[in-house]
Amino acid sequence: MVMKSLVSVVDDDESVRESLPDLLREFGFAVQAFSSAEEFLASDWIDRTDCLLLDVVMPGMTGPGLQQELKRRQRHIPIVFMTAHENEAIRSRALEDGAVDCLSKPFSQTALLDALNAALRVS
Repeated sequence: MVMKSLVSVVDDDESVRESLPDLLREFGFAVQAFSSAEEFLASDWIDRTDCLLLDVVMPGMTGPGLQQELKRRQRHIPIVFMTAHENEAIRSRALEDGAVDCLSKPFSQTALLDALNAALRVS
């Protein structure tokens, strides 16, 4: 049996959590979706996640906050950030802190697949 790479999506936007998993499954990935960084951290999916598709701006813990918490916990999960708030300082910081990519919403299917494939090569 071939194991599919698990992409965990963390985004507070319900429409993203509903539509993005369908697209990721079409790409051939297994998917889990979470409405917050805190929900992801409390789940049993951290150790199984091969790549994290993570929103930058969320209520409570932000995407970069989750990135730092995972580092603190020594969990090395490749991260692809996504944001509707294009901010070069945030993008630069996320990449400096080890993110594989930072996509601006709306992004193309090709950009998403390229970023995920790059992240999975890192893992």
